[in-house]
Amino acid sequence: MKIFLIRHGETTGDIEDRYGGSYDDHLTETGEKQMGATASKLVGSGIEAIFTSPLIRALEAAQIIKSATAAPIEIISDLAERHYGILTGLTKEEAKQKYPEAVHQHEDYLNTDPEGEGYDHFCDRVTKAFRSIRAKDHKTVAIVTHGGPIKCILRSLEMSVPDRLDDGAIVEVEV
Repeated sequence: MKIFLIRHGETTGDIEDRYGGSYDDHLTETGEKQMGATASKLVGSGIEAIFTSPLIRALEAAQIIKSATAAPIEIISDLAERHYGILTGLTKEEAKQKYPEAVHQHEDYLNTDPEGEGYDHFCDRVTKAFRSIRAKDHKTVAIVTHGGPIKCILRSLEMSVPDRLDDGAIVEVEV
């Protein structure tokens, strides 16, 4: 199975310099354009289904890809980004002022932010969702999600993991 792992485009939280995670924000106009460029790269790729995180930014990105590929969308809740706990949705400046220790701990992705989702639990749920997608009877699919889930999937496949995934990035894997 060929799988296109796709990160959503720029969001309102990105331009407001917020901690992301499991809260909802929308694509910006730039993010929509980024996803349009991503979608144009996927035309003719044979995508039969699009699996997406339930968070608004990923759903908006998936809709743009659907418009270019005509593939149906299926929402998979376990593809959502990690819950970052007390830092979720705060601007980075607010977080530094309110929770400087948590901000410092957050620099290592293996640490769990206070009230947040542990990294092992997060990756377990994402890789479980990935395995369920792989078990489907498709030759080519797209998974529209977030940077964290994509990195978990790549680690589970023992592939190299980039430090950063750009907005609208496509990582192609064959499994």
